[in-house]
Amino acid sequence: MPDYARMYRFGVTPWEGYAKAAAPSIAAVLDREESDRTRPLGTALDLGCGRGQFTPELARRGWRAVGVDVVPKAIEAARRRAGPGVTYLVGDVTDLVTDLAPVAGAPEPGSVGFFLDVGCFQGFDERGRDGEARSVTALAAPGATVLMLAFGPTRLRSRIGGVSQAEVESAFTGWTLDDVRAADTAGLGWPMNRTSPQWYRLRLA
Repeated sequence: MPDYARMYRFGVTPWEGYAKAAAPSIAAVLDREESDRTRPLGTALDLGCGRGQFTPELARRGWRAVGVDVVPKAIEAARRRAGPGVTYLVGDVTDLVTDLAPVAGAPEPGSVGFFLDVGCFQGFDERGRDGEARSVTALAAPGATVLMLAFGPTRLRSRIGGVSQAEVESAFTGWTLDDVRAADTAGLGWPMNRTSPQWYRLRLA
C-alpha cells in the first residue's frame, strides 16, 4: 500500500471522504456494538484514527475513547478538534505495547474493551497484520471485541490494500469471529467500490 504518512502529506486521503459519506451506516454498526454492552462502557481504542473522524463518536456514546495513529501530523489535527472524553496518541498499531508504555494516558495492557478499526488492518502486509493482532490482544480486556471494516483483496491490492476473511481469522488467533456483514459502498468510488468491504466483529475467546 502507498506510504501512509506521504498520503497525508500530499492530502490524498480518500478514506476520509468515504467516512463522511458512510457516516449513517457506520453509526448503525456502532449502535449494535453499544447495545450489546452494559454500562459503564469502559475504554475503546480507535486504531489508525487519522485526524479523528470516529473517536469523538465513541466518546459521545460513553466510552473513554483513545485514538492512535502513527502519523504525528494526523494526531495534531485530531487533537485540535478533540472533545471531552477523547485522547489522541501517536503510536504504531503493530507495536502498541512498546510505543504506548511510556505515554501518560495510554491504556494499560488488559484494559481495553472495544477496538474500532476502519480500514487500518487491511492496509498491512502479513507481518503488519500479525503485529496489530498481537498489540490488540495484549491490550484487550477479557471478553473484548474488535469491530473492523476491511476491503476484500483484488488485483489492485498493492495500491488499495484488502484482506480476506481467512486472513483476518489467521491473524487474530485466540479470537472468535462473531459476525461478518457487507459494508455500505456508498461514497467509495472506483475501484474501492469493487472490493466487497466487510464489517468483521471478533470477540476475545
